[in-house]
Amino acid sequence: MAAQDLALSRDDEPVRPIVAPARVAPLHLAGLGLGRMAQDWLLPWLFPLALLLLWQLSAQYAWVPEQVLPPPGVVYDSFAALLVSGELWDHLQVSLVRVFSGFGIGLAGGLLLGGAMGLSPTLRDYLFPLFKAFSQVPTIGWLPLLMLLVGIDEGLKFLLIAKAALVPVTINTCQGIQGVPNRYIEVAKVYGFTRWQLLSQVVFPAATAPIWNGVRYGLTHAWLALVVVELLASSEGIGYLIVYGRQLFQLDLVLAAVVAVGIVGFLLDKLLARSEAWLLRWRKPGL
Repeated sequence: MAAQDLALSRDDEPVRPIVAPARVAPLHLAGLGLGRMAQDWLLPWLFPLALLLLWQLSAQYAWVPEQVLPPPGVVYDSFAALLVSGELWDHLQVSLVRVFSGFGIGLAGGLLLGGAMGLSPTLRDYLFPLFKAFSQVPTIGWLPLLMLLVGIDEGLKFLLIAKAALVPVTINTCQGIQGVPNRYIEVAKVYGFTRWQLLSQVVFPAATAPIWNGVRYGLTHAWLALVVVELLASSEGIGYLIVYGRQLFQLDLVLAAVVAVGIVGFLLDKLLARSEAWLLRWRKPGL
């Protein structure tokens, strides 16, 4: 009887209320969202912050002489002084005019050449091997020849920057057009598209993503080529500012100019990334 009473008492125990999972799920998902956002924002900064800390420690404990590696605070003061005086902006204006002029030339040439090779297999067979050989020569390798042909004025800088941008734009444009699925073209032909409709409504929209990647790489290469050209043959510009600081043994000025180069290059790439997202806003996620 005792066992039976115990069993009955267990059966008669009040049922504990169960918390509905729907009330907890939103908070849990919100926590996951915040954690993901924090992870996306913090992870890219861990390595740069670690390098900055190592730099500060090396300056504080004199692991590296200050004449070789100035402390971060000194570099920051030099950067702020360049901004306040307007000298940094003056050099950046010159550099931006050069890079956008040369990039515009390279962009136009790359789109035309890459589009022609992508649309014409015969033209690609004739030109692509020669273009590959041309692209293997570093941009700075053309400097002596171009100095003899056009001198050391602005034309030299425009041509070298244009060459740097031309290569990635041409290759990505050609490969993007070649990569358009044949089923797209077959469906367009079934609907009776003209050649212009096929190109404007099927081929080029489908190849926009790889072409725009080439544009981004082209601008990055153009910016890097600009700095190299200004290091070697210029009396103004952000690259010249680096050389000027080295000649005066003001390494804080050199590092401040290097930081400016990195910031401007990063902002230019982000601008093109936002433009790409706007151009391709019609695509479904995951495509």
